[in-house]
Amino acid sequence: MIAGDVPEALLEAVRRAGLDSVDGAFAYEGGADLSKPGLGHRRRTRIELPGGQGSAHVLYLKRYGPQRLSEALRRWWTNGRRRSPARVEFENIRAARLAGVPTMQAVACGEDRCPLGACRSYLIVTAVPGEALERCFDAYLAAHAAAAVAELTGRLAGMVRRLHQAGYVHRDLYASHVFLDASGGRDDLYLIDLARMFRPRVIKRRWFVKDLAQLKYSMSAAWVDGYWQPLLADYLAGVSDRRRRAWDELIGRKVESMRRRGDRRRRRSKEGSPQ
Repeated sequence: MIAGDVPEALLEAVRRAGLDSVDGAFAYEGGADLSKPGLGHRRRTRIELPGGQGSAHVLYLKRYGPQRLSEALRRWWTNGRRRSPARVEFENIRAARLAGVPTMQAVACGEDRCPLGACRSYLIVTAVPGEALERCFDAYLAAHAAAAVAELTGRLAGMVRRLHQAGYVHRDLYASHVFLDASGGRDDLYLIDLARMFRPRVIKRRWFVKDLAQLKYSMSAAWVDGYWQPLLADYLAGVSDRRRRAWDELIGRKVESMRRRGDRRRRRSKEGSPQ
């Protein structure tokens, strides 16, 4: 499947590289693999395809090997449809963009035909500019006036609000998945890694709270001290102070739970490390 809103020059580069089919994607040996713990049957590759006049298209190729039936069934239950993991993320990216959430562009995806979408699949997406807030935000805070940080905080609140108003949750809304591009005179934000994004059918507030808690937990302490309350007020624009405080308490309890789990993991890791 090729996305309909992708420039023809990029699509032609994808076709020339043989990345317009499942077999071609899994046979592709170019690019640089990006490994991290927990990828399992997934393989992520950063690739550069030749563009015009010496330029290059920077893309990411995600390849999913065959899955256990239990994983396919869980994905079917979550998303309500039989879809491969690549197809789920392809559709999530398009839904996020439709909701006004800045993110990457889905270029192509494909999947083998098999029951419940448990076979091979692949996805190609564009790169987003900038760097993850996890890595760059302390330096940004040190270099910018409070007014600029407040404006960026408003954009961050708006991005999360638009996603939630469309009925979706990210489920991994950490600072590592929000990119900041401060190179063009306007500080732009992009949301990445939409593989687990979904539309909950019941108890939506629980999921919204979890997204917000992940964001608060992972952001710079200096930003949380000075800008968390303005972000929450912007996100909850129009609600009473009493309701906002109730949301803040729910988010705070979730953050504390995340911290306790993180502390337990670190203790287990330290106890299990060689002396």
